[in-house]
Amino acid sequence: MARRAKVVIIGAGIGGLAATAALLRHGFEVEVHERAPHLGEVGAGLQLGPNAVKVLRGLGLEERMRQAACEPVNWVSLKWDDASLRFREKLLGEREAEFGAPYLTAHRADLHAALHSLVPERIVRLGARCIGVESRAGSAVARFADGSEAEGDIVVGADGIRSVVREALFGPDAPRFTGQICWRAMVPIEAVPTQVGPGGSVQVKRSEYVGWLGPTGHVICYPIRSGRLYNIFAGRVAHGWAEEGWSVPSTVEDMLNAYAGWNEAMLGMFRVASEVFKWGIHDREPLPSWTRGRVTLLGDAAHPMMPTLAQGAAISMEDGYALARNLARHDDADAGLAAYDRERAPRAGRVQLQARTQFENNRKVPPPPPTDRGWIFAYDATTDMAA
Repeated sequence: MARRAKVVIIGAGIGGLAATAALLRHGFEVEVHERAPHLGEVGAGLQLGPNAVKVLRGLGLEERMRQAACEPVNWVSLKWDDASLRFREKLLGEREAEFGAPYLTAHRADLHAALHSLVPERIVRLGARCIGVESRAGSAVARFADGSEAEGDIVVGADGIRSVVREALFGPDAPRFTGQICWRAMVPIEAVPTQVGPGGSVQVKRSEYVGWLGPTGHVICYPIRSGRLYNIFAGRVAHGWAEEGWSVPSTVEDMLNAYAGWNEAMLGMFRVASEVFKWGIHDREPLPSWTRGRVTLLGDAAHPMMPTLAQGAAISMEDGYALARNLARHDDADAGLAAYDRERAPRAGRVQLQARTQFENNRKVPPPPPTDRGWIFAYDATTDMAA
């Protein structure tokens, strides 16, 4: 573009900040409007597959996150009741050799802080609750609860699963409860049981990624914060969910009751947790297109997905980088948005649906091998070849 477009971003989560950082690198003018009174992420772990690390590399953040995160040595799958070994697969170095980047496990707040470090404070407006958007001839405008407006060449809705921007574009559509509720907690790495299985026959390293798999749920554990903490994600099949939001305070007792009868070594680790949250997992049907006029979506606003492939943050980061790349390589904003839509909507939709399939497979007895994620990891959103 002869004149770089002005882009208004609604939402300063991981996807919104990734988009902002990438757009700034390409010379775009950016404004970010966030409804929260301050920036930050709640304490939880996340997984960064090779496709996510490639985005970090493109933003100049790979080394920072390698230092803050962990690269698990192995992927270990244990049976839910007796902790017998289902399989052990090497991770350290393997994903990088095959897909060009490592598989990292990290604290969500560390990733958010790294992305935030690339965004000048002067372009971020906090306490700005978007109530609507409108596409005009050659521009778009976002309206806020305080009566103010923000106009740009493009408005991007990065405002989460209950996106106001999405509703303005496509009408009201309630998220689908997936039949899964989850608890999350963190414990000191010293709390990780290292001898499990029948008679203590299975040795577990604290540097491994460990999954406990049963017909009514799965528990995923991995080291974060350079190996000082152990993140626990405990997913459970459920018939209903009464709470809104995804970080509802819970208790250790609540989590223990949900996993009554599971392996005692795992439950003993649960008992060490000092803070527990739970949430209901929701997603939506894939959208064939994310764009109307000069307004588009990214992240959970476009493609909320189940966590069973651990790709929510990664695909959102891909969105942000791909948005900037497509806008930069086209002569006008409309062509750039169209290219972004063509590239991203099919890929994200496929990941959404595969995440559902993986959830259903996890419930089968015996569960089949994990669905293939190679096609996800091989992707590089920083290159034009991705388009």
